[in-house]
Amino acid sequence: MKYYIVGAGCGDPGLITVKGMDLLKRAEILIYAGSLVNPELVAASPAEVKLDSWGMKLEEITRVIEDGVRAGRFVVRLHSGDPAIYGSIVEQIAPLETKGIHAEIIPGVSSMFGAAAALQTEYTLRGVSESVIVTRSAGETLDADQIAELSTHGTTMVIFLSTGHIDSVMKKLQRPPETPVAVVYHASWPDQMIIKGTIGTIAAKVHDAEITRSALIIVGDIVAGIHAAYTNSHLYG
Repeated sequence: MKYYIVGAGCGDPGLITVKGMDLLKRAEILIYAGSLVNPELVAASPAEVKLDSWGMKLEEITRVIEDGVRAGRFVVRLHSGDPAIYGSIVEQIAPLETKGIHAEIIPGVSSMFGAAAALQTEYTLRGVSESVIVTRSAGETLDADQIAELSTHGTTMVIFLSTGHIDSVMKKLQRPPETPVAVVYHASWPDQMIIKGTIGTIAAKVHDAEITRSALIIVGDIVAGIHAAYTNSHLYG
């Protein structure tokens, strides 16, 4: 017995994979991640049952999946972005596995890649940064974080779920205050917004724009894109 966990992509409905869209159009029961998923994708599914998982408890979600699969229905769990990045999918998979109900996971385009596209840059820009750190800040659902320690590596940082705590995040960063920072709100959505600044200035700019959620914080010289002090790779040598 099987159900599908599909990454919807980061906003633009065209960024769902071909396989993901095929499964979406075959769904009879669709459980989607609320406003994080473009409503056009939800509308594209002919599913008879469509449930917004915002506010649903884990037990409710897994019960719907189990009941649907056991009834022979085609069940799709639609996550935002890519389900492997802060998707909380393992805790959904685990209890169903014990009952012989298996997940097939279809990757999606994470918001971190939508944000890089919006900035017209790359996280691993030769001569600037060879590594990427993906993390989040402490807050309502996380007691402590490692932002201070991780920032000492001096490489690109992509910080999820933290725009509402941007003041404390900037204070934790062990990097020069002039280090470039970008905040990308709703990457790939029609109302996408890009705010650029530095560790020392970005918080005030974000407050002025009244952005508190649905945005990524990107720290590092790669934010400058073509204006960064990069070197050409050997790829085109």
